Amino acid sequence: MSVKSDPERSCGDAVIPQHVSIIMDGNGRWAQTRGLPRREGHRRGVEAVKRAAKFAGERGIKYLTLFSFSSENWSRPPSEVEDLLNLLRYFIRRDLSDLSKNNVRIRVIGSRDRIPTDILDMIAKAEADTAGNTGLNLVVAFNYGSRDEILRAVRRAAERIANGEIAADELTTEEFARHLDTSGIPDPDLIIRTSGEQRISNFLLWQSAYSEFLFPQVFWPDFTDQDFEDALQEYASRDRRYGGVRSA
Repeated sequence: MSVKSDPERSCGDAVIPQHVSIIMDGNGRWAQTRGLPRREGHRRGVEAVKRAAKFAGERGIKYLTLFSFSSENWSRPPSEVEDLLNLLRYFIRRDLSDLSKNNVRIRVIGSRDRIPTDILDMIAKAEADTAGNTGLNLVVAFNYGSRDEILRAVRRAAERIANGEIAADELTTEEFARHLDTSGIPDPDLIIRTSGEQRISNFLLWQSAYSEFLFPQVFWPDFTDQDFEDALQEYASRDRRYGGVRSA
């Protein structure tokens, strides 16, 4: 397991998860049901990102991870891929200053392969410019696939063993987690997938071992503060035992 979370932290009478992750699903279907191009669904999805980040910060959530572009999304039509890349460019250019003013720290996880150089430079600048912020940690999973992440981590760990930096029997679950993209980030307490689809889709496979899951029947562009609040209330009602039993 990665860094342990602190699920018992509370705000008032409500238990607030330290780390919430969201699979932002349904942008294309949101657009199609309205007779709009898919790019409009993705654009409205960016607006939902800003709402969710603001809400998370206000509710005291420390980490919000958003699955924005998977390593499998490259198989989509080239025009849609380019729209998604342009939206990332637009988001960083337009919204980074507002996020930074609100003390948000940006971190991007995922493979750097195939990402255009200008976007890599923008990601590096966004991470550097917000590195000192102490509020919400906004983690963007871009060109991310969990199997790829785990395989890259295995290779890094194997290289360290081959170089004599660590012994094979020193490779504990905690040590291995340090080689993941999410090193230093607590495992998610709550994972939400919008649109009603009930799949994890190669997202945070290692990190979600003890996460709670919710699958609200709402497309991501329509995900409101109330939907987020309802998810937190449902999370607070769950009995998390991590494989143990509740003490009397």
